[in-house]
Amino acid sequence: MRTESKMALIFCGQANVVSAPRDPQDRETPHAVASKQTKEAIMSKQKRKHWNSVESRLHFAKPYVDGFENWLQDHGYTPSIIEEKVRLLAGWTDWMHAAGFALDNVLDGLTASAAAFKGKKSIRAYAGAGRLFIRYLQDRETLPKSAPPPSPTEIWSLLAAFRRWMRDQRGVANSTLDTYQSTLVDLLKVLGDNPTAFTAHAIRAFVLERAKPHSRGRAKSIAAATRAFLRFLVATGQCPVGRDYAVPGFANWQLASVPKFLGADDIDRTIAACEGEGRLRDKAIILLLVRLGLRASEVADLKLADVDWRNGRITVAGKSRREEWLPLTQELGDAMIAYIERVRPRLSTPRVFITEAAPVRPLTRIAIKCIVRRTLLRAGIKSAHQGAHVLRHSAATTMLRHGVSLTGVGAVLRHRSPAMTMHYAKVDFALLSEIAQPWIGRLPC
Repeated sequence: MRTESKMALIFCGQANVVSAPRDPQDRETPHAVASKQTKEAIMSKQKRKHWNSVESRLHFAKPYVDGFENWLQDHGYTPSIIEEKVRLLAGWTDWMHAAGFALDNVLDGLTASAAAFKGKKSIRAYAGAGRLFIRYLQDRETLPKSAPPPSPTEIWSLLAAFRRWMRDQRGVANSTLDTYQSTLVDLLKVLGDNPTAFTAHAIRAFVLERAKPHSRGRAKSIAAATRAFLRFLVATGQCPVGRDYAVPGFANWQLASVPKFLGADDIDRTIAACEGEGRLRDKAIILLLVRLGLRASEVADLKLADVDWRNGRITVAGKSRREEWLPLTQELGDAMIAYIERVRPRLSTPRVFITEAAPVRPLTRIAIKCIVRRTLLRAGIKSAHQGAHVLRHSAATTMLRHGVSLTGVGAVLRHRSPAMTMHYAKVDFALLSEIAQPWIGRLPC
């Protein structure tokens, strides 16, 4: 249990503090006892004063704060976090009251507060507490649940058809389609949803304008999304054949860069940074990334049924949704069992990895990346790349340096093209030094 949780439990009287036995002769003097009582009285007075200041700023939320605290507790929030949420709620409702908002127009006030509480995370937290409070009021039906805004696929039927076609015909994962979607929404806003308006000139102008403020890598992603959308329109007969060739290309030299990876010592330090009962989940995640080279989305989507404990293997569905078996090593299996049996929250979900703090829910791809970044920082790893993919590169280079063939590395990483695996041949510097030809120029002085 972390220090903050222990302090919160002690403050709430839910933890027993055991102190060492004291010598009978080591008794407190009357003056010390009186001083201690005075300090306790002052602290108690300060706590009452703090609560009074919070209570006076709750305004229209005051009648509901007790139920709000119980609701937060039911959703897994710790006592210290609940106290902080109430303090933030008081700041938000105080602003709402000064701005002329009350319970009857609290949703309008929430929209207006987004502009007032912007900037740093500590400032945005006030509006976050307000949104949480409104969720509580909607759950208890004090407020009607507002209809969510229409999704892009509801607005653009052509976009919804594209996503269905890509999943059914090409086996593309939802995470890839989500990456494409922002570009395609801009395309539909600029050119409309009538494919007859998608002329070669209009397509080229859109891609060049959309890619202008971005890097070369982002420009390639914009071009790839637009090209995939046009190929869907061509395949379904909504655009003439060859219209996808109107998308301009961007300069790119295949296999020009060296994969970014961590050395053996850095990998050991990264795994060691996850030792302890409180980091069993993070250790299992790091081992999946660094031993099997899984992608962040694959770790997030891993289900309990995907693990074949009897045969020591796990099934993974990659980008093309092809299910493939990977070996479950003893080290990795022990880490996953320790997490599942000892610290995994009891949640009715098939997913393996769950959040530790409330609201308790399955981890997302972005959460996996954040866990990796925090682990690398905790381990003191100095690397320009601190995302989850650097561990995938590290797994490939480690296998290669231990004598695994490029074909074997490609099988573990589940590359569809051998050219992708050839990218890692450049990191085997020992082999490269053996085949490198001597320099024919003049020797240095």
